[in-house]
Amino acid sequence: MILNYRNKSADIFRFFKSITLIRLYNIILINSSFFISYLLKKSIHVGMPVSVSVEPTTSCNLHCPECPSGKRIFTRPTGSLSVDLFLNIIKDIQSSIVYLTLYFQGEPYLNHNFFIFVNEARKRNIYVATSTNGHFLDKDNAKKTIESGLNRLIISVDGANQLTYEKYRKGGNLEKVKEGIKNLVEARNEGTNTLYIILQFIVFKFNEEEIKEIKALAIDLGVDELQLKTAQIYNYQNGNPLIPSNDKYSRYNKKDDGTYQLKRQSKNKCFRMWSSSVISWDGLVVPCCFDKDAEFKMGDLKKETFKTIWNSTKYNDFRNEILKNRTTINICTNCSE
Repeated sequence: MILNYRNKSADIFRFFKSITLIRLYNIILINSSFFISYLLKKSIHVGMPVSVSVEPTTSCNLHCPECPSGKRIFTRPTGSLSVDLFLNIIKDIQSSIVYLTLYFQGEPYLNHNFFIFVNEARKRNIYVATSTNGHFLDKDNAKKTIESGLNRLIISVDGANQLTYEKYRKGGNLEKVKEGIKNLVEARNEGTNTLYIILQFIVFKFNEEEIKEIKALAIDLGVDELQLKTAQIYNYQNGNPLIPSNDKYSRYNKKDDGTYQLKRQSKNKCFRMWSSSVISWDGLVVPCCFDKDAEFKMGDLKKETFKTIWNSTKYNDFRNEILKNRTTINICTNCSE
C-alpha cells in the first residue's frame, strides 16, 4: 500500500540512477544466462550479481520466536562486520552491483560502523536498503541515517498496540519504535528528503484483525508505504498457532489430511542464484537469505575474491542442483519466491 506516490516515484528514479552502462550490460548478461540455463536445465552462468546482501551483525536486542537471531540458536559464529572487511567486499563487487541490502540477520543499527557502510556504498552510486526493528532511531541516529544517504529503510511493526506487538517482537517497545519513526520522518523533512520509509507488518494469527489499525498508524506516522508481509514459519507442516486464519495472508495451504504445505510450490529454477548473493558478517558467501545458518557455504572472502567464489565449481554445482531438483535442498523447502 503506497501512501506517498511522489516519494515512491523519486525512489524509483534513484534506483534507476544507480544503473550505469556497465551495470546495465551485466544485467543483460545475468538475465540471458539464466534464461538459457533454464531452457537447457544446465547452469550457463555469465556476469556478476546485481544485488547483494551484507550482514552488519548477528546481534539483536529482541527475542522474536521465528528468528535465529532472536532465539540465539545460530550454529555459525556470531559477531559484527568490520570496516576493513566491508571495504574489501564493496571494492570487489562495486562495478556490477546496483542494489545493496545491509541486512541478513540481526539488528543492523547495533553495528556502530553501520553509517560508514552506507556512506561507502553510496559513494559508489549503489542503491542501499536495510531493515530494522526501529528501537535505535533516536534523534541523533535519525539525523545520521539521512546524512548517510541510505535510500530505503524497512521498519518492522507487527502490532497496532503494545500487547499485540510484544507477542512476536519480544522485549520490544512499540511507543519507542513509533517515536523513532517520527524522528526519522522529521529528520528527512528537514534534510535532503531522499530516504524512502516502509512500515512492514508481518501478518500472524494474533494480529490479522489489526490491519485497518496498522494502515491508520502508517498514515499517522507519515511513512511512504505499508507492506503487509506473510510470515515464514519454521515448523508449519502440522500447523502452527502463528499461521493466519485469513488465507490471503498465509504462505501455507491446509491440506485435506490436516497438514500444511507452501502455497507456491518450488519449481526447478531460482533467479536469485544468477542475480544475487548473501555475505555474512565474517565474510562467508551463501546462496540466499533463506540460508540463515550459512549451511551452504560457497566460499570465504577472507581467503578469496568474490568473483572467484561466484564463478566456482561449487557455486555452479549448486545452481545445477536447483535446476535438477530443488526439493532436495532444505533451505528451498520453505521458500516463497
